[in-house]
Amino acid sequence: METTILDFLDRAAALWGGRVVYADNKNTMTFAQLDGFSRSAGAYLQKRGVRPGQPVLVMGERGINTPACYMGVLRAGCFYAPVDASMPAGRLSSILEVIGAKYMIASGEFLEKVSALGFDGEIFAAEDVLSECGPEDYDPRSAAGLPETVPLYVIFTSGSTGKPKGVITSHHSLMCYIDAVQSVLGLGEDDILGNQAPLDYIAAVRDIYLPLFTGAKTVIIPKEEFAMPDRLFGILNESRVTTLCWSTAGLEIAAKLGSFDYEKPSYLRRVIFSGSVISNKYLRIWQENLPGVRFINQYGPTEATASCTYYELTGMVEEDTHIPIGRAYPHYSITLLDKEGRIITADDPGETGEICVGGPALALGYYGDEDRTKASFIQNPQNHCYRELIYRTGDLGRYREDGLLEFCGRMDRQIKHLGHRIELDEIEIAARQVGGVNDCCALYDDKNSLLYLFYEGPASSREIALYFRGSLPAFMVPRRIKQLDSLPRLANGKTDMRSLRESM
Repeated sequence: METTILDFLDRAAALWGGRVVYADNKNTMTFAQLDGFSRSAGAYLQKRGVRPGQPVLVMGERGINTPACYMGVLRAGCFYAPVDASMPAGRLSSILEVIGAKYMIASGEFLEKVSALGFDGEIFAAEDVLSECGPEDYDPRSAAGLPETVPLYVIFTSGSTGKPKGVITSHHSLMCYIDAVQSVLGLGEDDILGNQAPLDYIAAVRDIYLPLFTGAKTVIIPKEEFAMPDRLFGILNESRVTTLCWSTAGLEIAAKLGSFDYEKPSYLRRVIFSGSVISNKYLRIWQENLPGVRFINQYGPTEATASCTYYELTGMVEEDTHIPIGRAYPHYSITLLDKEGRIITADDPGETGEICVGGPALALGYYGDEDRTKASFIQNPQNHCYRELIYRTGDLGRYREDGLLEFCGRMDRQIKHLGHRIELDEIEIAARQVGGVNDCCALYDDKNSLLYLFYEGPASSREIALYFRGSLPAFMVPRRIKQLDSLPRLANGKTDMRSLRESM
C-alpha cells in the first residue's frame, strides 16, 4: 500500500521509467531520471547532516530541476517549503522567520539574493544537490516507514496580522486530493499538462504530482510566454498539451491579448480553472474557440490542499450566467454555517452561510501558529461523538435549487485577486509603515479586479507605491492609491467603507 508520495514516485519509475515526466524550454526529465535525481539529492542532504523531519526551504527556478529538488527533500525524510525569489526581501524575511529552517536549497541564479537576506542557515546550490552524489549513495532508512500524516510541504499565504501563514499539507492530504481530482479529470499516460502556476504556488501541485499517479507529462511554460499572444498557443501545440489547470487570471489574460487570433490549441481536451470568479466574457471566448473541450470550474483554499469542489460546464456561458462552484470532490465534505453556527442544508436553497470544508485532505494547520490553527480548524458542529475537524474558509456560499453550491463572496477582509488570497489588513499594515501615512483603508473592486488604498497624511502616493514594491508581492500592490484630506468615519469612529466604495 502506498503511504507517501515517495511510494508513488517508486511506482512511476518502475512503470514509466523511460517516459518524460517534466519538460521545460531547455530540457526534459524522465520518470527514471526524476527517481535518480531525487535519490542523489536525498544522499546530498544526508551527507550534509540534514535529519529527517526538518523543513527545507527551496528557492527554485521555473524548470524541471525544482520538482526534482522537492522530491530530494522528501527522500531525506524531510518536508519542503517553496519560496518565490521574485518576492520582495521584506516578504521573504517574514517567511524565513516563520519557518525557522536551518537549510535552504537555491538555484544558482538566486544564491546572491539569498545571501543578502541574511539567512543564517546552510545554503545549498540546487545544481550541487542534484549532481554531487549518485543515487547509489542514498540511504533509504531516512524515509523508511514514514506515516502518511507527516508534512509534505508548507506553502505560505497572506496573513491578516502582517505575518504570512504557513499552511502544512501532509502526504495523505495530497494523495487524497490527487485521487479526487483524477477521478474527475481521468488523465491517461498520453496526456500532457501545460503548467502556468508558479512552482511554489498551491495550484502547481496538480502539475507536479498528477504525473506520478497517471504517467502523464507536465510541460513547464516559460513565464514570459504568457505575455506573448502570438506565441502562447503555439507552445501548447508544439508540446501537444491536452490539459490546462490554470488560474482564471491566466485564461483571462490569454483572451484579453487575443491569443486565439494567432492560433488555436489543437490538442486540448480539458481546461480546468480556479483561483477567483472568472469573467464570463473571456470564458465564452475560450468556449467559442474550443468546441468539444471540457471546461471545469474549481473552488478551494490552500487549507484544503487545493480545490475541494468542482463544476463541469454543460453549455455556453451568457453574460448573466452565475457559474456555480458545484459539488464536493470525493474525499471532501462541505458544510454551510449561518451566523449563529447553525447548519444550512441543500433543503434551504438561497440561504447564505460560511463555507466549511471537511475530509482527509484538510491541511494539518498553520506552521508554528497553534492559536490561528484552533480558530480556523474547528470541530464539526454536526458531530458530538468524536473528533472531526472542518476548516472555516471565511467564504460565503448558498445552495441552488438543484443542490449545487454557489460562491457568494467573502465574510471578512480576505479577498481573491489574480488567483491569490490576500488579507486587505496586511496591505494596510504595510502602508502604515510609511512615514506620512496617518491612517488608511484598503478595498477591492471585484468587478474590475482592482486593489485600492485610501489614505490620509502628507505622504505621496509615489512614496507609498515604492515602499509596497519593496515589501509586498506584486499581486498585493494596489493599482489605485488615493490621498484624502481625511477618511470618512461612521458614528462609532470606524472607517466608513461604504462611502469609500462609492468613490472607487
